[in-house]
Amino acid sequence: KQSYLDIVKKAIEQGAAVVADNASDEEKSASKTLKKKLMKQGVAMAKTYLMESLQLDVSIVDVEIVVSPKDLLESDGCLASCFLDAGCHAVVTDGTNLEALDSAKVPRDRLIGHFLYASSTDVSKLAEMITAASKLVSVVSIETDGADADLLDKLMKLAGEPTQENAVQIVVQVAPTNVTVATSDENGSEEAAWAAMIANVSKRCRGLVTLVDPTPKQLGTCYAAFIKTDRPDGLYTTVVCTRSNEALGLVYSSKESVIASLECGRAVYYSRSRKGLWRKGDTSGHFQTLHRLDLDCDGDALRFTVTQRGDDVAAFCHLNTLTCWGKPKGLRELEETLANRLKSAPEGSYTKRLFDDPELLRDKLVEEAQELSEATEKQHVAEELADVLYFAMVRAAKAGVSIDDAAAEIDRRARKVTRRKGDSKAFRIAAGDAILKKT
Repeated sequence: KQSYLDIVKKAIEQGAAVVADNASDEEKSASKTLKKKLMKQGVAMAKTYLMESLQLDVSIVDVEIVVSPKDLLESDGCLASCFLDAGCHAVVTDGTNLEALDSAKVPRDRLIGHFLYASSTDVSKLAEMITAASKLVSVVSIETDGADADLLDKLMKLAGEPTQENAVQIVVQVAPTNVTVATSDENGSEEAAWAAMIANVSKRCRGLVTLVDPTPKQLGTCYAAFIKTDRPDGLYTTVVCTRSNEALGLVYSSKESVIASLECGRAVYYSRSRKGLWRKGDTSGHFQTLHRLDLDCDGDALRFTVTQRGDDVAAFCHLNTLTCWGKPKGLRELEETLANRLKSAPEGSYTKRLFDDPELLRDKLVEEAQELSEATEKQHVAEELADVLYFAMVRAAKAGVSIDDAAAEIDRRARKVTRRKGDSKAFRIAAGDAILKKT
């Protein structure tokens, strides 16, 4: 909690770092410098809070962080941009406080208006409040104390038509214990019955239902209700991918394996040969950290996004390769080769020489970057880009940085709302010139 409060305090400092319109140029420059400094400090604190304190990988998980309207107003909206720049997908705040929503000063699709709704009251007043907020937010979150199929239908319809100006997406939040169904399913399971009801309403009304603090069994049961399958055994076709969307293999899942995966945070599938759960890595040691589950556009294929682990080698396939389609090509193959060279390089290896000579590696990076910047023909550009990638990946391998690490950083940066001018840095150009003159 204290870490969060420190971020709020820093954002308020940033928001207060302003000067009057009639201030001198020197005062305006000092204020701009201070504001930039406080912004960087706040974003760094927010990244640490999200990734270390909360253990959230914002490059893969769509983190929606709830902030109070009071903090938004006191920080002049800086708190919203701070968390978005740190990698959050969206900021959530009180949808009835239009002043706070407006103060956020972020794109509409990065702001969520949150509303409390008592299920026993009329929805017309709620509809008016949503209409007022819809100019500032693209998603509306409605927390209700109870829900049945009829109420969910009514709430979902508040979204308006997709073609309508300022149409919003409706997300209804409800605790599993407050979901009401008329009857249990054919097996007598009330849990499966309300999961099916939620899935049907969501598909029909284009909205979403979020379960508040569900157990892995409740969440897995509800998620499985969305998956379509035409297999006689009821299994779900499942594609296993890296965080960079590289396919590792094709497997099958069941409702039970989905629940088991959510329980342990590892990939668990269904083995057709063993006729039971397959906890990937229990025997081989090649387990997988589960990052997220997704359905394809038709809802009939499940995707597990994972990081492949392994003490000896990160292999998904039983043939000891990363994928079930043999050895990789391109950048992934280069990455594996560099990792092997770092452990044991043959006599005369140029890569080993680069590993052992940081100054040579730095010089080659600068040299090849210059050649890439000056290339004009398509083939020449491709050749110089390949050179830059090779030397950059040698540097990364030496530092223990993977392609996935770089991809994660790119994904995090894509969520930023604050943009820099991006001008060249004179001192870096001068340092580069000195290296090029030496070579």
